[in-house]
Amino acid sequence: MTHSLNFRLLISFALVIIVIIGSVFFFTYRTTRSEISQVGERLETLQDRRVQIELSRYYQFRGTWEGVQPLVVQWGSMYGRRIILTDNQGTTVADSDGKLLGSSYISETTGQPMMPLIGSEPIGVLHIIHGDLPDLNRAALQITYGTIGRFFLWGGLLAIAIALLLTFILSRRILAPVKALTGATRQFGKGDFSSRVNSDDKGELGELARSFNSMADNLERTERLRRNMVADVAHELRTPLSNLKGYLEAISDGVVKPDEATISSLTEEASSLSRLVEDLQELSLADAGELKMIMQPEDISRLIKETIIALQPKAAEKNIALSADLPATLPPVNIDSHRIKQVLNNLLDNALAHTGKEGRINVTARELEGKVYISVADTGEGIPPQDLPLIFERFYRVDKSRARATGGSGLGLTIAKRLVEAHGGTIEVKSIQGQGSTFTFNLPAPM
Repeated sequence: MTHSLNFRLLISFALVIIVIIGSVFFFTYRTTRSEISQVGERLETLQDRRVQIELSRYYQFRGTWEGVQPLVVQWGSMYGRRIILTDNQGTTVADSDGKLLGSSYISETTGQPMMPLIGSEPIGVLHIIHGDLPDLNRAALQITYGTIGRFFLWGGLLAIAIALLLTFILSRRILAPVKALTGATRQFGKGDFSSRVNSDDKGELGELARSFNSMADNLERTERLRRNMVADVAHELRTPLSNLKGYLEAISDGVVKPDEATISSLTEEASSLSRLVEDLQELSLADAGELKMIMQPEDISRLIKETIIALQPKAAEKNIALSADLPATLPPVNIDSHRIKQVLNNLLDNALAHTGKEGRINVTARELEGKVYISVADTGEGIPPQDLPLIFERFYRVDKSRARATGGSGLGLTIAKRLVEAHGGTIEVKSIQGQGSTFTFNLPAPM
């Protein structure tokens, strides 16, 4: 319980309330004590002045200090202080304690000269020794508690009640998304990536919930792609393996003779398996950042032309016009020529697979702001808008049937993207369904 947010909030509010009430009470007590002290000092001054006036009147009326002792004793008892009266020669004529009568008195402090009510000659010296004021601390505490203590008590109780209410409201508001996050996280631990956190909060908790939902979307998408990848790898491996197994069983049973055509078919299936394994290995190296590349300045126009020439026979089979529109000069680019040829091959293979007979494929290149942009545009079937964000995902095909005649292994565009990014470039696609697609990637040109 001590680790719960409710308990911590309640303790925090209670401590704040106690500190505030204690501080106010302390400063009120200090102010009250100061006021009491000042009032006491003013009262003492007034009482001393009254004693002085009464003694002056006594001397004025009697003309002597004889018989003044009882009055001094009375005043000393009444005012709670010692009063000593000496004549002009310093002889004590009255002492409220009765100990110094007739003796000389030397005070550590200067006494107050007694002046007659009429005349200007001193008639004696008045010494008043003040005792300590009553216990100011206790008096101040009693007054403070007696006047405002009950208000502090009721105010404190009210503040604690409000603190309880605020704790309940705030904890519910704060803990609601936290509990939702906890529940969703537990679902994630069980392999369910469909849980989301609903939060309309505009602050940090809302941002946390939105970040969590974004992470959940990515995890769900990654998990879906992983499952699809496993299924696709199994499918891609199963087809050539089944064909190989079928041919071998047929040869073993004597149904098919191991002639040149059979061996050619077996070689083609083995090549398909080899290409798939190589593509997967290429992707794993790219994901790990361990692709080995030999970077050197290359003429990109030459690479484009060589790639087009190599693919012309394949384009001619479908009566597709494969061409290049290149400027007279392009700056050299610092690349691994083998890898960039692989990118061009993958993009052109993809274009050939999705462009119908008598279609057109055109490769263009241009320099812009220190980069060389290469585009592969076709007049094929195009890509639906909902598929564009996923087109570079591994094993993703617009054609969900996974027909090997049109879909390949589903890794070509993914490999192209990884290779371009390994060169410090980017790749994008623009497409209009039914009109064709344009894949464009860029490569930094040396300064």
